[in-house]
Amino acid sequence: MLVAERHEKIIELVNGTGSIRVSELSKVFKVTEETIRRDLEKLESEGKLQRSHGGAVSIKDNEIEAPYTEREVRNVKEKLAVAQEAVKYVSVNDRIILDASTTAWYMAKKLPDLPLTVLTNSMKVAMELANREKVSVIMVGGTMLPRSLSFVGPQTNKALEYYYVNKAFISCQGIHYNRGISDSNEMQALVKRKMIDISDEVYLLADHTKFGKQAFSRIGTNNAIHTIITDSNTNQEQVEHFKEIGIRMIFS
Repeated sequence: MLVAERHEKIIELVNGTGSIRVSELSKVFKVTEETIRRDLEKLESEGKLQRSHGGAVSIKDNEIEAPYTEREVRNVKEKLAVAQEAVKYVSVNDRIILDASTTAWYMAKKLPDLPLTVLTNSMKVAMELANREKVSVIMVGGTMLPRSLSFVGPQTNKALEYYYVNKAFISCQGIHYNRGISDSNEMQALVKRKMIDISDEVYLLADHTKFGKQAFSRIGTNNAIHTIITDSNTNQEQVEHFKEIGIRMIFS
């Protein structure tokens, strides 16, 4: 089999299964694992897949992620309250990250016109801030996910490596006291992990429906979070563990 043919087959397998390990590909194509790793490196550089630990994942939006228009109308009251509270922790001349969550978009809507730098992978957030004269917006590109109107993939993660911010405001699909924070889409999870890596302080925006849940793709451990901002419907029992490990809890 020619190299080009093997590459096409690898892409088909990765997109068909969502993710696959190097060892599996080595057996399928009867080549060494080192050869497969070189293949994956080349395919990632071409934006056709994303390498992960021990294998590769698809850059297609093949995880179950609700369309943005649907997420906009879920728990609106709670998300607005969380977003309004989060704005209080933004200061003049801050460099901040807003992810592609609807809560981050609500936060963008509430941000005053202050001298700030906002880094985001969300088209909705960038468009919301476009009319703020004092806010400098940097939007990282990549592969667009129509459902969330955001960019993910190797280009997105590589672009984020060029920046350093003092605060990140991100959301998630689930936060579990043992299993950490997670998202329904693997590519979004990888982007949020990179956002955490380049931030001094991480604020997790999570309404009460997110607690005790584990979504498909892990973003990181709870130790990566400094502050959780949640709504008044979150009870003390749900947050006690997070307080015990030193996470600041703020109720909107």
